[in-house]
Amino acid sequence: MIQFQYERAATTKAAVNALANSSNAKFIAGGTNLVDLMKRNITAPTKLVDINQIPLKDIQQQNGKISIGALALNSRVAEHKLIIEKHPLLSQALNAGASPQIRNMATVGGNMMQRTRCHYFYDTALPCNKREPGSGCGALEGLNRMHAVFGTSEQCIAVHPSDMCVALVALDATVLVAGPKGERRIPFEEFHRLPGNQPEKDNTLQNNEMIVSVEIPDNAFGKNSHYMKVRDRASYAFALVSVAAALNLDGKVIKEARLAMGGVAHKPWRLKEAEKALIGKPATEETFRQAAEIAMQGAKAFKYNAFKLKLGPNVIVEALKNAANLV
Repeated sequence: MIQFQYERAATTKAAVNALANSSNAKFIAGGTNLVDLMKRNITAPTKLVDINQIPLKDIQQQNGKISIGALALNSRVAEHKLIIEKHPLLSQALNAGASPQIRNMATVGGNMMQRTRCHYFYDTALPCNKREPGSGCGALEGLNRMHAVFGTSEQCIAVHPSDMCVALVALDATVLVAGPKGERRIPFEEFHRLPGNQPEKDNTLQNNEMIVSVEIPDNAFGKNSHYMKVRDRASYAFALVSVAAALNLDGKVIKEARLAMGGVAHKPWRLKEAEKALIGKPATEETFRQAAEIAMQGAKAFKYNAFKLKLGPNVIVEALKNAANLV
């Protein structure tokens, strides 16, 4: 059995201090990913800091944005009136993830911090640079059907598993974090990182920092957005490819566009060049196919995931068609 200390924190400052006073401590809220990692001996923290008593569960409109507390449950966010009305893309993405039982436990902050579901990462008998730096990447020449086609390195080709995060990167969200030096804001697109030569680092949080909230600026995408997820089974499965699509239409002309993909990279993958290609164009299938071709530029497949090079653009087109109400 793993031996660890357990401590409860009632304030953000107390939580940050508790982490700072231990060389190998972890925050725990819903625990839907961390507990699994501990059971499989992938991580063995010497201390767990329970942050559930900290008042970070509010979802509120303020100063041209919606603020979502890091401890808000995934299920509550997905069903919240403000989210459904102003950011239905986020609600759809959350409801596409995991199962109702897990959504009732998982928090927004925990969702952001979850680690890859790569089977080489989860099997401690197999090599994985993310789990054990320098041991190699078993997926490179192994079973890599679920793996990345963008932003890979020789060190890691795993994908980020979250649906929620794909919607948040498309919505230009910002992450508010707190640490020993105070608070700072991180653009959501910069929160998660590509593997490079340090695949063990999933994000850009500094030591002893804690996620406080996520902020989504008001936008004009409420009427025309869609989250599409292609997976092996209808529920409780990770994406082979997913797409978050949002449009601001003036009649049939696209004034603004947001596109992001999941299941294709080590982080939620924003498609900015494809977004630019959509602006000023009519919302037609032909326009969407041209944008999808641009979106897939630079994609690199491995032995068992070449199907993503065909599946990806098709999902982009279908997500955009749904967002534009063309189906």
